[in-house]
Amino acid sequence: MSPNPQSGSLFVISAPSGAGKTSLVRALLGEQPRLRLSVSCTTRAARPGEVDGVDYEFIDHAEFIRRRDAGDFLEWAQVHDKLYATSRAWIESRIAAGDDVILEIDWQGAMQVRRQFPEAVLVFIAPPSVEELRQRLERRGQDSPEVIEHRIQAARPELAQADRFEYVIINQEFAGALRQLAAIVEASRCRFAQQRIRHRGIFDGLGIDAARPLPE
Repeated sequence: MSPNPQSGSLFVISAPSGAGKTSLVRALLGEQPRLRLSVSCTTRAARPGEVDGVDYEFIDHAEFIRRRDAGDFLEWAQVHDKLYATSRAWIESRIAAGDDVILEIDWQGAMQVRRQFPEAVLVFIAPPSVEELRQRLERRGQDSPEVIEHRIQAARPELAQADRFEYVIINQEFAGALRQLAAIVEASRCRFAQQRIRHRGIFDGLGIDAARPLPE
């Protein structure tokens, strides 16, 4: 359970590599100043243009294992032979403070988060086809043909997990996919739990019982 039912929203975004998840999230953050991005820890090397502490917190394998065993992570997963995780303390403090947080993680991590934050909003980003996914990975120019093939093979079982998510966006046309993602964020902010803490005075004036416990 989250630390406070009267809290901000947690948005969990997952996708196979190359589906456009990171580009969509960055564009959304540019439009939504109230959103905060959770910076994941990873053992993989930084890609060109990535900044430590901004895109990811880059740590070595030994440090990752030490922090994992100490219970510092809300979730963690191994993806393409690299380790990724989310800081438990940071997420809990932001959500308890009423902030909206967006989290980019793989589907395994999303399921771990759901168990601890059942009210989290889970969104899966899918490509229009596997062939288009391959072309996007090739255009990205960051991976060898062998790595691209490995990512394509890994994408197939990842895509099979899409039914575990509340929302699925097919990223066929970027602007349209971005509009859909923004709509999900705005709709989620209108849930009762979020509205009653952000507009308690209005709730009181309208006679809405904001003190009654939320249903389980």
